[in-house]
Amino acid sequence: MNKRVLVIGAGLSGQAAVRKLQGLGAEVFLTDRKPLEQLEGVEELNLDEGHLLVGGVPEFKEVNPDLLVLSPGVSPKLSLVQDALSQKVEVWSEVELAMVDCPALCVGVTGTNGKTTTTSLIGELAKRTGRPTVVAGNIGVALSGKVAGMDEKGIVVAELSSFQLEFIHKLRVHVAALLNLTPDHLDRHGSIENYLEAKARIFENQRETDLAILNWDDPYVRELGPKLKGQVLYFSPTSFLKKGISLDQDNIVYSENGKVIPIVSPKKLQLRGAHNLENVMAAAAAGKAMGLSWTEIAEGLEEFPGVEHREEIVGTFNDVLFVNDSKGTNTDAATKALLAFEEPIVLIAGGKNKGLDFHDFMKIVRDRVKSLVLLGMAADEMEQAARDEGVERIIRASSFADGVEKAIAEAVPGDVVLLSPACTSWDMFKSYEERGELFKELVRRHYREPIEQ
Repeated sequence: MNKRVLVIGAGLSGQAAVRKLQGLGAEVFLTDRKPLEQLEGVEELNLDEGHLLVGGVPEFKEVNPDLLVLSPGVSPKLSLVQDALSQKVEVWSEVELAMVDCPALCVGVTGTNGKTTTTSLIGELAKRTGRPTVVAGNIGVALSGKVAGMDEKGIVVAELSSFQLEFIHKLRVHVAALLNLTPDHLDRHGSIENYLEAKARIFENQRETDLAILNWDDPYVRELGPKLKGQVLYFSPTSFLKKGISLDQDNIVYSENGKVIPIVSPKKLQLRGAHNLENVMAAAAAGKAMGLSWTEIAEGLEEFPGVEHREEIVGTFNDVLFVNDSKGTNTDAATKALLAFEEPIVLIAGGKNKGLDFHDFMKIVRDRVKSLVLLGMAADEMEQAARDEGVERIIRASSFADGVEKAIAEAVPGDVVLLSPACTSWDMFKSYEERGELFKELVRRHYREPIEQ
């Protein structure tokens, strides 16, 4: 690649892009608003001072690049990006760059909710094919750093966000799933229609032999079907489909030409909740497209434990089930976690509020939760909303560890102790991952100690 390329954003994606471009022989420039001392790993890229433009963003004419490569978090409204577009200079997302010379089968997943779980599940199914497999993208691993050396025998399973899809050009996603669409990131996209347009680009370069996996229950998604070039397979957790993947007599089934093939019973899955049926059905469709039998797919679905910190089963102790949903950082996510369980729930909630109102959430808590343990900066606000909505059993905790101990004390055999905070972790922790890890450790430590001396 004999081009001057400016990479915008010096995080994991940007650094992976730089390495990829260096390998392709491009002249690479890297820019980021943050100063060098705040950018871990950048010095290892061996860029000289003239090519490492950090601590601010340069003017377009200072670099005069032939190509821009954007990290996912970079806004297209940035003047540097707008200048490039006005001068007809190509702008690529990092995933476009990653796959530009990769002949592997590309399986992509997008949607508002469930992307990470579905991508991880498809990744596990892909490994069962025996083919070399990479799972990357918006899931937290830059695609550019993982696909080098893959040939046509390989499978790349990519979680693709709307931000990443905005600036693709030739990226061909052979098997592409759009799980659902609800209003999100409208500050960037401007409208639900623009947001859908960005998501739908996952199908843009498909051919007739490729597969589009669509959610029948989502009207925005369903209406895309007739417009797509590839074959279309719908899934539905609520309606029986004559052709597609849906529920029939308490089984997930595949239907076509009057034949109904059972795949798996939801009761055999470790993933809980109606919302996870969407993820499972989409993954099953992708598994079939990758060449697995329905039996092999069923085995993979049954064995998949879920994604860490997302309704993650910590274990059952004294017949009490402990679940880590630290990723439930807003009321919508926490509500889905509550609805995933039929057992009595002891809920640990609280942290730093994102500016959300808790009243509607507390209506669900009132109906689903036997004991509510509150902690963190939002505890006062959450308690007031809980009392307003008639939640009866409210317990305050002085610390996170105190909250876990009080939740354990509330639980009796047959209960679920659920950490699903409906808040960010930033008042007590660096991340939701750190919060979830401590929850797991506190639970296991409690039950490692003898109950009777």
